[in-house]
Amino acid sequence: METIISIIVGCISIGVLLSAPMGPVGILCIQRTLSSGRNAGFRTGIGAAVSDLLYCLVTGSGMSIVTDMIAANKSLLQVVGSVFLIAYAFYMILHNPVRPVAEEDDSSVVVKDERMRDVVTGFLFTLSNPLIVFLIIPFMARFNFPMPEHRFYHMMLGYIFIVVGALLWWAAITFTVDKVRAHFKPGSIWTINRIMGGIILLLSLYGLATGTIEYLQQLHIIQ
Repeated sequence: METIISIIVGCISIGVLLSAPMGPVGILCIQRTLSSGRNAGFRTGIGAAVSDLLYCLVTGSGMSIVTDMIAANKSLLQVVGSVFLIAYAFYMILHNPVRPVAEEDDSSVVVKDERMRDVVTGFLFTLSNPLIVFLIIPFMARFNFPMPEHRFYHMMLGYIFIVVGALLWWAAITFTVDKVRAHFKPGSIWTINRIMGGIILLLSLYGLATGTIEYLQQLHIIQ
């Protein structure tokens, strides 16, 4: 039961943290919420969540080949992944993500149903950024998913809750933007990025500290 709870909490965290950075799909989601309502924005988030799941499945499958190596070098990988995430957190905090996302991109997606078009464009916006894999790997290493001892149902449960985490984020962001639409400003997107960057920074610093201690203990440098 402890393993299942750990997987659920960890994978929800992965889903939220993957979705939180305000890149093009996040800005598109907010634009649609402001212009067409909360449902349109949330449907865009659904498409993004499906794309995140696809990348997580591909990454997780690749990671399963080297799960023994990951288990044997867990502390070192946690240190390296934490350093990467610290750098990424500073990028989120210092970089203004606000760029106009042209709605003309929708015209290249031949989907007559407007609701389905929202989902498809959200999916394609996220799919067009394969570099997300380099973010997924340290997150999976940080939250210990997948691991060699995980069974098939553990894996399925984990991937389901990655999607749940992503959808929770998009539900929260579209609800908030919809409620404050009269007072919402483009600078608010940077504020969101700074907050999430701060959370990632704190998690990464904790992971760096614990990983470094464990690694030094493995090398018998400290007790």
